[in-house]
Amino acid sequence: MGLLLPILLAFLAALLGGLYLLGVFRQRRPGEPPLDKGLMPWLGHVLEFRRNTLKFLERMKQKHGDVFTVQLGGCYITFLQDPLSFGSLVKESREKLDFSKFAVQLVYRVFGYKAVEEGHQILHMASNKHLKGDGLEVMTQAMMSNLQNLMLHNIGTSADEGTWIDDGLFNYSYNTVFRAGYLSLFGNEPHNTEGNERKAKEKDRVDSQALFYEFRKYDQLFPNLAYGILLPRQRLEVERLMGFFLDSVSVQKIKSRDNVSRWLWDIQQASEEIGSEETMRSRYMFVLLWASQGNTGPSAFWLLLFLMKHPEAMAAVKEEVDTLLKEFGQEVQHGGPLVNLTREMLMKTPVLDSAVEETLRLTAAPVLTRAVLQDMTLKMADGREYFLRKGDRMAAFPYSAVHIDPEIHPDPHAFKYDRFLNPDGTKKTDFYKAGKKVKYYNMPWGAGVSMCPGRFFATNELKQFVFLMLVYFDFELKKPDEKIPGIDFKRWGFGSMQPDREVQFQYRLRY
Repeated sequence: MGLLLPILLAFLAALLGGLYLLGVFRQRRPGEPPLDKGLMPWLGHVLEFRRNTLKFLERMKQKHGDVFTVQLGGCYITFLQDPLSFGSLVKESREKLDFSKFAVQLVYRVFGYKAVEEGHQILHMASNKHLKGDGLEVMTQAMMSNLQNLMLHNIGTSADEGTWIDDGLFNYSYNTVFRAGYLSLFGNEPHNTEGNERKAKEKDRVDSQALFYEFRKYDQLFPNLAYGILLPRQRLEVERLMGFFLDSVSVQKIKSRDNVSRWLWDIQQASEEIGSEETMRSRYMFVLLWASQGNTGPSAFWLLLFLMKHPEAMAAVKEEVDTLLKEFGQEVQHGGPLVNLTREMLMKTPVLDSAVEETLRLTAAPVLTRAVLQDMTLKMADGREYFLRKGDRMAAFPYSAVHIDPEIHPDPHAFKYDRFLNPDGTKKTDFYKAGKKVKYYNMPWGAGVSMCPGRFFATNELKQFVFLMLVYFDFELKKPDEKIPGIDFKRWGFGSMQPDREVQFQYRLRY
């Protein structure tokens, strides 16, 4: 009996400790948001959340209101779904709410990259210098040059002239924008290695096609990889793909290329100067490839699809494009010079800007997540206050809270190309809920410290792609009366959504 008692006590202590870790004993304290742990210890609601994030959060909001805490895979996350109170999440000090802790965990799990403390500052400085303002001019020109190489290399030749080509619209859009963006950021094949410019450009087309082919495989595994639920064979495939990309975008490969963007080069150089190992820097290059190109291609698909399904929108954008060409003295003619869409021209497209913003409202659905670093009080716009615990997380899902709120955006599921235009043609920024102006009326890029640093470059990518399609190509849907595809629910929370099926279309060069 003397030996049995300590064993029983140890077993009981271990059992209680395990139950504690599983969240069995957690109870809602006075002043905290409603708590919904779900029926499964530790897992909580994670299976339903993964299956359809939008549907789950709407169910929780109906049950508990616009603030609630749920258990998801061992984490307690308080969701804030009142758009008038989003400032409490976006503007709170980093001493209380921090994005980087969550981001560091995610990039390590998905890319094997161990983030350094100075990394965020390095990225921020390089992005401010090269991906906005005057620094964006160089990037815009590089993107234009690479889009021309991919889309217009057959112009003026007998190849494909006037011939209709069948393709999937998602594949075509994603393929084209990804490859042009990759070449603009990671550089081109040097002319001297291939003998001349023509062969170097051809190699860019071939190599970027191979890269995209492998990227799509990784992209399709990304949701399960992010949640840590890969099957054994999928894990082996991820390891193979990781090896491929660590070679393809390695620091040594980048150093051998021409026209590497100053944005990428500055980040690589600054990382080297703080002592980051070369293998980690190569992993970071892969992180930047995914972050910069994983969302723009799908967005290009949705934008082009919405324009094709709404003739009035297509006509309005086409009129703006034609007017812009005339204003800048450019003309598209057989055998003439290629159109050069400059940053100055891109700043004069309010109709296309509105169409882009409307597309992102309907198809971009990030989850904004912060780690709660200390016990704190969440202050709501209407005066309510809730206590949040240190160690929990706080999150918002703007897609359901803002993007499809019928009070903020009437007829929210409809594509209205001029939704973000005032009657005088200027950008509309006044949207209201409960009679109060909503500051965060569209949040496809995130907000605050987690706002996408490349959003201006990404927007230009979308506009340049659509511009060239309108100017140089005839294109149409193979089944124009077919419904717009649904959204792949597995990708809720990871930025731009992807369709649940392909859409067939055909295109041909006009000149």
